[in-house]
Amino acid sequence: MPTRIKICGLTRPEDVDAAVAAGADAIGFVFYPQSPRHVTPGQAAALVRRLPPFVLAVGLFVNEEAARIQAILDQVPLNLLQFHGDEGPEDCARWGRPWIRAARVRPGLDLLQYAARFSGARALLLDAFVEGYGGGGHVFDWRLIPPDLPLPLILSGGLSPENVADAVRRVRPAAVDVSSGVEAGKGIKDHQRMADFVAAVRAADRD
Repeated sequence: MPTRIKICGLTRPEDVDAAVAAGADAIGFVFYPQSPRHVTPGQAAALVRRLPPFVLAVGLFVNEEAARIQAILDQVPLNLLQFHGDEGPEDCARWGRPWIRAARVRPGLDLLQYAARFSGARALLLDAFVEGYGGGGHVFDWRLIPPDLPLPLILSGGLSPENVADAVRRVRPAAVDVSSGVEAGKGIKDHQRMADFVAAVRAADRD
């Protein structure tokens, strides 16, 4: 199966259009107010309306209050929810929508135990551990990923057009997730870098 590609942290219509044209399978919208890539529900709803069929709209949440998540879901037609904070399995599953769980990888984190705890997730997204939330553009040690992870793996953390082909060849994830690695500025995507990122993934898939 070809590696699925998610481009996250989009804030502008022209960037959404360019990501779709490049071949992204999913577009991520950040609802974490402290993020420089944060979008309001109104902004996100307008951006999601630009997506063609079969391109997923993913909503990213970090320790968000339930009432605000519900308000966002009432306004934005998200296909998939992504949780990056301290949410437990019940917090992730209560919305009746497919969800993925992020893990901030560092030595000592038992990813097999983590995956078992969040067994209801559609996938486990592995990101670099940094202070705060989000990978901060850092790559983690891919050797920390167990080969028998029981959930589909989404690889994130410091990916870019320059290193994603190597990542796909070495890790063989179900999907890759990129944000800062294809940016001209925080929340502003570089259209050429998005196209180069997708092309690099597809080249690795052919190997």
